[in-house]
Amino acid sequence: MRIALSEQEYAVLAAAAADEGLALGAFAAQASLAAAQGRVVSEYAVLREALAAVLFAAGQVQRVGVNLNQAVAALNSGELVEQLRWYAQAAARSIDRLDELAQELRHRLP
Repeated sequence: MRIALSEQEYAVLAAAAADEGLALGAFAAQASLAAAQGRVVSEYAVLREALAAVLFAAGQVQRVGVNLNQAVAALNSGELVEQLRWYAQAAARSIDRLDELAQELRHRLP
């Protein structure tokens, strides 16, 4: 099958194919079939959204963990660290968010 595209249209499709990690022809075939079947959303769009959320949550947990470790080290050296409770609560909130994210992924992915 041959498709005539303007340079601008080609650039848009090439960028979308690259975002999906597909060759242009494979992307065009998948997009055409998805549109014909009424599935206009990329099958990887949900996974990309989920990955972004997981990466953000993982970064948050890592930052909280570093701060919590520093607070515990100060506490073990005899200093009373008022922030220890805050860091523990932040860690618990981050874990709760990861649990929520896992549930959301279970419901959204096939």
